[in-house]
Amino acid sequence: MKSTQYVARQPDDNGFIHYSEAEHQVWNTLITRQLQVIEGRACQEYLDGIEQLGLPLERIPQLAEVNTVLHAATGWRVARVPALIPFQTFFELLASQQFPVATFIRSPQELDYLQEPDIFHEIFGHCPLLTNPWFAEFTHTYGKLGLLASKEERVYLARLYWMTIEFGLVDTPAGRRIYGGGILSSPKETVYCLSNQPEHQAFAPMEAMRTPYRIDILQPLYFVLPELKRLFDLAHEDIMGMVRHAMRLGLHAPKFPPKAA
Repeated sequence: MKSTQYVARQPDDNGFIHYSEAEHQVWNTLITRQLQVIEGRACQEYLDGIEQLGLPLERIPQLAEVNTVLHAATGWRVARVPALIPFQTFFELLASQQFPVATFIRSPQELDYLQEPDIFHEIFGHCPLLTNPWFAEFTHTYGKLGLLASKEERVYLARLYWMTIEFGLVDTPAGRRIYGGGILSSPKETVYCLSNQPEHQAFAPMEAMRTPYRIDILQPLYFVLPELKRLFDLAHEDIMGMVRHAMRLGLHAPKFPPKAA
């Protein structure tokens, strides 16, 4: 596990997490800016989830508020975690329908991008779609598969997660839209991913598993679902069989330069 400068906040005896006024201001800046950027770019299922969650603009939401909505919609809830967690813990949480949320928010100096997921990325980027049964089912299945997978298999599963839940696009009757939380919490990538600069490929699970990625750059390639329900259908297919086949075929050549030493 990598180190992080951030420390997750602990709740008080009543389960309430206290944040400073400066931290609430960071949340306000992030959410008001991003709600404008995603207009006409986020998929409808995500926008429906945003409406259901009713996230406050002026303060960081409490996890209990998010849990009330998620549990009523799909049986999910969020779980407070440290800044970074091991793969095993991640899969255990998803398998029990809990989405990990680190209870810190980025500093003003890292407003546009930080490598570790903070509460804005997790709540704003991912939680809206966890109100959607198709997305929730896929995420739950993914967690259960990850628990049973070997270390080598988990690496291929991680690429599938990256190319779908984090950085996925979807075709809709209204045009190409975003559903990946890594994109939807990033103003720059929200605009870039739908431009003619990156490559777009029709979603194919094994291709996604075989595609290398870097976490510190704008993605050179995005996979596009034909519809969001494709994730629900995939949850009922032989994903681990695909993983083993992808492992036999090996990785594609990276579409990005190597990271500078």
